Amino acid sequence: MISTNDIRTQFLQYFESHGHRILPSASLVPQNDPSLLFTNAGMVPFKNVFTGQETLPFKRATTAQKVVRAGGKHNDLDNVGYTARHHTFFEMMGNFSFGDYFKAEVIEFAWNLLTKGFNIPAEKLLVTVYADDHEAASLWKKIAGLSDDRIIPIATSDNFWRMGDTGPCGPSSEIFYDHGPSVAGGPPGSPDEDGDRFVEIWNLVFMQFFEEGEGKRTNLPHPSIDTGMGLERFAAVMQGKKDNYDTDTIRALIEASADLLKQDADGRFKTSHRVVADHLRSTAFLISDGVLPSREGRGYVLRRIMRRAMRHLHLMGAKEPVFYRLLPALIQQMGHAYPELNQHKALITETMKGEEERFSALLGRGMALLEDEMGRLSSNGQLPGDVAFKLYDTFGFPLDLTQDVLRERGHKVDEAGFESAMAEQRQRARAAWVGSGDSAVETVWFDARDRFGSTEFLGYVSEAADAQVQAIFRGSDELAEAKAGDEVAILLNQSPFYGESGGQVGDHGTLTAPGLRIEITDTQKKNGSLIVHYGLIVEGTLRPGMDVHAEIDHARRTAVRGHHSATHLLHEALRRHIGEHVTQKGSLNTPDRLRFDISQPRPLTEDELKTIEAEVNARIRQNSPVETRLMTQEQAIESGAMALFGEKYGDEVRVVFMGNEDEKNRQAYSIELCGGTHVNRLGEIGLFRIVSESGVSSGVRRIEAVCGAAAEQTIRTSEERLAEMAALLKVTPAEAPTRLAALLEERKALNAQISSLQHKLATGEGSASSETVNGVTLAARFLEDVSPKDLKGLADGLLKQISSGVVALISGANDRGSIVIAVSKDLTDRFNAVKLAREASALMGGKGGGGRPDMAQAGGSEPAADAVFAMLRRTLAEG
Repeated sequence: MISTNDIRTQFLQYFESHGHRILPSASLVPQNDPSLLFTNAGMVPFKNVFTGQETLPFKRATTAQKVVRAGGKHNDLDNVGYTARHHTFFEMMGNFSFGDYFKAEVIEFAWNLLTKGFNIPAEKLLVTVYADDHEAASLWKKIAGLSDDRIIPIATSDNFWRMGDTGPCGPSSEIFYDHGPSVAGGPPGSPDEDGDRFVEIWNLVFMQFFEEGEGKRTNLPHPSIDTGMGLERFAAVMQGKKDNYDTDTIRALIEASADLLKQDADGRFKTSHRVVADHLRSTAFLISDGVLPSREGRGYVLRRIMRRAMRHLHLMGAKEPVFYRLLPALIQQMGHAYPELNQHKALITETMKGEEERFSALLGRGMALLEDEMGRLSSNGQLPGDVAFKLYDTFGFPLDLTQDVLRERGHKVDEAGFESAMAEQRQRARAAWVGSGDSAVETVWFDARDRFGSTEFLGYVSEAADAQVQAIFRGSDELAEAKAGDEVAILLNQSPFYGESGGQVGDHGTLTAPGLRIEITDTQKKNGSLIVHYGLIVEGTLRPGMDVHAEIDHARRTAVRGHHSATHLLHEALRRHIGEHVTQKGSLNTPDRLRFDISQPRPLTEDELKTIEAEVNARIRQNSPVETRLMTQEQAIESGAMALFGEKYGDEVRVVFMGNEDEKNRQAYSIELCGGTHVNRLGEIGLFRIVSESGVSSGVRRIEAVCGAAAEQTIRTSEERLAEMAALLKVTPAEAPTRLAALLEERKALNAQISSLQHKLATGEGSASSETVNGVTLAARFLEDVSPKDLKGLADGLLKQISSGVVALISGANDRGSIVIAVSKDLTDRFNAVKLAREASALMGGKGGGGRPDMAQAGGSEPAADAVFAMLRRTLAEG
C-alpha cells in the first residue's frame, strides 16, 4: 500500500520532472489576503501572482500546501469527527501555471499522473466540466478518450471559479473516482450525488477571464492554471479506503490516541478519537506558524479547536493534560515533510500543555453546570443564551463546544440569547473603561475595539502582509477618506507592525496599494489590543475597506529587537553579579540604544560594569537560539521567569528563553515574561557595549547601552576622538594616556606655583602694602584673576598678618566682581563686615551680600575696585 507521504512525494516529483518549481508550503496565516482567516486553498499564496500584482522568476510551480478550514466562510469544524471527509486541517496538493501552459497541458498532466503515475484504472475516473466550456469537454475526449457519459456538464457555480466579485475567474473541471456500484450514491449533478460512490479527487481551474463587475468579463492576455488535490481524500482512494480517517497518517494518530487513553480505536469513542486526531494536526501546525490561543481572532479559533479536542479527551477518561503527549506521533508521521513541527516542538508542547491545564481546571465545573441545565430541558428544548454565555465567560467554553455537547443529546443553543448576553457584557466593560480616569479621553479607541475587535498581530513571524483598512482617524474624528498630505491614524484588521509597549518602541514602515503610499512614522497599542498606525499619506487617497500592503522598516526592527534581546541578557547578568535585589524599574528599546532602570542603592563600580558587559557578550557569542513559549503565569514563574515592571499580563503569557542551560539548573540563562519581538539567535545582537551608568532617583540606577551597529559606531567614535587627541599631543594613540598623565602632572605643579604667587601678591609679603585710616589698618587688594572661591582663605591669612584692621579683597575673574571683607574681632563693634560688603556690592552693580560681622562676601556685575576702596576709606575715616 502506498503511504500518504509517498503520494505527496510522487505528486511533487512528477510535476518537478515537467518543469515545475517545488515550493514549500506557505504559512497558515495568509500574508497576501487580509480577507482570509487562514490559508484555505493551495492557490492562496499565489493570489497576487494571478492578479498581476506580483511576478515570479518561474512560470510553473507545484506545492503541498497546509490548509485550515475552521472559521469564516470555509468552516468545517462542526462536522469533523462525524463524517468521512471533513477536516479542520488537510493538505492541498496542486500544480500552477502562471501564464504558461493551459487546458490541454493540464488535462494531459492530470490524466497521465493518475492513470500512469498512480496506476488508477481509466474506467474508474469521470469528470465534470462547466456547461459552456466545450473546449474542456473536447480535450477530455481527445486526451483521455472519455466517452460523453463520463464527461458531465455542470451549469452551476460549482464548476465556475471566482477569486472575488472582481478579478481572475474561469471554468473548472473536477475529476471523480468511482468506488463502484457496491457503494451508494450517484454521479455529480444527479439527485444522489451526495452519496459516497463518486469522490472528487482533483479540481482543475482554468483562469481565462477577468471579472470586471456587473457581469462584464474580458479575456486574460495570459490564461493561468490552478489545481487542487486533497491529499487525505486521494490517499483514501489509493489505499482502498472509503473514509479519510482510515488512511495511514490519520489512522496512526487515532491509534496513538487510543493507546494513550486505553480505549478501543473503533469502539464507543470512535468519533472522539477522530476529533482528537484531526484537531491535533490543526493545533500543532497553527502554533508552529505563530498562532497562539487567545480570546479573539485566529487565536480564538485555535482555542476552539484545542478545547474541543480536550473535551473529547476528558470524555474518554483523561484526568490530566494528555493532548501534548500525542505530538511525537504527529512528528513521526509528518515531521519529515514539515520540519517546522520539530523546530517549534518546545513551543507547541508548552502551549498545548498550558492550555489543557487551564481548561481542565474549569471543565469539571462547567460540565456540571451544563449537565444540570440539560436536565431541565424538554426533548427539543434550547439551552438559554445566558447559560451558554456563562459557560463561555466563566468556564472558557467556546459556543461551538457547548453546541457540540448539546448535539450529542439532541439539543441546541439559543444563539440570539447568547449574542444578547455578549452585547450586554461589552456595554458594561465600556462603562467601566470610560470612567477609568485619563484613559477616558481616548474613548474613540474603545468604540473602535468594540466595532472591529482586536488587531491581529502578525509581527512575530512576518515583517510584511496584506491587510484591510478598517477605519481612519484624525484626532477623535473618523474619516470617510484621507488624501495626500493628511496625517492620520489607521486601523487594520491585521498587521506586522508592533505597537509600542513594554519598553519597545513602535515600528515604522509603509502601507501601499496601487496609486497609494503612506509613510508610517509611529505605531501604538491602544485599549490593550488595537494596533494604531500613525502616518502621512504621501500619495493617493485612502478609504476604509481598501486592501493595503503593510511592510515594516526591516533595518529598524532588526536594530530594535537586538537592543530588546540585549536588555534581557543585561538584566540576568546584573542579577547574577550585583544581586537578586536587582529588578527592572523601566526600560526603553530603540533602534540606536537601550535604557534600563534597575533597583540598586549604590552606583556600580567600573569593574562591575566591565564584568557585566563581558558576560553579556559571552552569551551573545554562544549564539544559542531564542525560544518563546506560551504558559500560564504560574508555569512561567515555576520555570524561573521574571515578570517585568510596568507590564500587564493576562492568564496566558509569552515566556522568552535565552541562552543555554547553566549552573543554576534552569532551562535557559535568561527566562522572562515578554510580549515584544526578539532575535532568533543571540548572535544576531552583535557587539554589546555599556556607555553610561547614572542615578535616576533614590535607589534607582540607570544603565544605557548600545549593541550591533550602534555599538560599532560608538567604538568608531571613541577611536576617532582618541586619534584626534593623540594628534594634538603629537604622539601615537597608544602613547596618548602616558603623555596626557604627564601633562596633567605638569599642570598640577604649575597651578600650585600660581597659587603660591597669588598668595604672596594678596598678602603683600615682603612689602609695605597696607595703609592706616583714622588709626585703623586697611589692607585692600584688587586680585584680577584670582578665583572668587579663594578670596576667603586669602583674606583670613592677610587678617592674621596685620593682627588688627580691615581686609578687602576684590576679584575680577570671569569679567565680574566679587569681594570679601574681613574685620578683626576687636573692631566688629565699630565696623560690620556684612554692612560693608552690601555697600560694596551696590557700587559693583550687585544686590546684597551675606556672612558674619567679621567675614562677609558679595558680588556684582563689575569689580569697581577704586570706588569700593574709596568708600571703605570714607567709612573708616568717619568711624
